[in-house]
Amino acid sequence: MFSDLAVHHVEFHVTDAVWAARELAGQYGFAVVGSRQAEDHLSVALRQGSTILVVTEGLTDGHPASLYVQQHGDGVADLALRTADARAAFEVAVSRGARAVVEPAARDGFVTATVGGFGDVTHTFVQPPEGSAGPVLPGLTPGLPNGQVPEAGPAPGLGVVDHLAVCLESGTLDPTVDFYRTVLDFDVTFVEHILVGKQAMFSKVVQSPSRLVTLTLIEPDASAAAGQIDDFLKGHGGPGVQHLALCSTDIVSAISALTDRGVEFLRTPDTYYDRLGKRLDLARYDVGQLQSRNILVDEDHDGQLFQIFARSTHPRRTFFFEVIERLGARTFGSGNIRALYEAVEAERTQTHDVL
Repeated sequence: MFSDLAVHHVEFHVTDAVWAARELAGQYGFAVVGSRQAEDHLSVALRQGSTILVVTEGLTDGHPASLYVQQHGDGVADLALRTADARAAFEVAVSRGARAVVEPAARDGFVTATVGGFGDVTHTFVQPPEGSAGPVLPGLTPGLPNGQVPEAGPAPGLGVVDHLAVCLESGTLDPTVDFYRTVLDFDVTFVEHILVGKQAMFSKVVQSPSRLVTLTLIEPDASAAAGQIDDFLKGHGGPGVQHLALCSTDIVSAISALTDRGVEFLRTPDTYYDRLGKRLDLARYDVGQLQSRNILVDEDHDGQLFQIFARSTHPRRTFFFEVIERLGARTFGSGNIRALYEAVEAERTQTHDVL
């Protein structure tokens, strides 16, 4: 049933949709493709390659976006999944135990339906019009409500959603994994226990049958000291998406372009690069290119991957972007997971805030 699932779009619920759209355009190079305004909400859709992001602002106190922001601050509220039959996907998911959120509905040739996922994050099944090269979402009009279109500039090449990292409460990792396995036919493709100092976390990666939808699910190890996952759960007000990873085909050029746009990235200690040449035979780039941009590199049995975290600009420090490039690698290297955790921990300690 779910063999064709792919990421259609990622929707954020935000305090100010126009401001969020301008930031995504100005800093990350997303182009505004349209907006949709109703009495109770405003949504703006942006695109870069096949990556579609939607920012939605509630205009009434009772709108779901308003309630989400009140509880969690700005953040990912919906991971929408493209499928050839949204009605059937909804019916099967609900029959397997998913919570029905929005019944199937048709508009402008699209069919959509929504079920609950983890925490307050939902999954909207999106069935686009057959053979359509038109609007990315139903009900969109060009530009922003005021008719203006933010300048996106040359796109830095963040054209594909690689994965979403999800922080879960202790003891809920396995039930969440079971939900995706039994309801949406996902598979577990990577399992890891990370110990950094006195802190530790459990992580399992689940992927759709097509391998086009990937969730990195993380819970704190309750037997270890509290750390950044615990801080996220406190700051976010429950489980949610910690970061969204966007895939690049040239991470060195992408990070240079993003830095020029004002995006800041977490630093990696120089000692990491002192050992890098001995640890790995780099398939692309040289140590100097990676070190000057704080890019991490690791490998699995299929190839190498390059990763870096952007510094969070979220008021609660509960969301940030990742940029990743895969040269054959299908999973995640243990070395990178540890190094990324340490980079986030250093940032958390420095700011004395939650991340």
